[in-house]
Amino acid sequence: MANQNQTRSLSAIAADIRAHWPRVYFGAVPYLEAMGTLEHVSDSYGLDPGDHIVRYFLSNASAWRGEHARRIKAELREMLPY
Repeated sequence: MANQNQTRSLSAIAADIRAHWPRVYFGAVPYLEAMGTLEHVSDSYGLDPGDHIVRYFLSNASAWRGEHARRIKAELREMLPY
């Protein structure tokens, strides 16, 4: 995991999700794939802003539970502008 002064890229987080969520919920798959191509939430995937991609992923990842899920979801939420 990144230290407190550095955030991981969305593509690194997406790889971590794939490593810890072997059967990704089908609704989360397109957003996970999009995150795999992004570095920051300020980047875009086509016409979709990166922060929207992350929000859509999180809303479709509610079935993913456990220690890794809590840690990674919290990391993603911290990256979002409010």
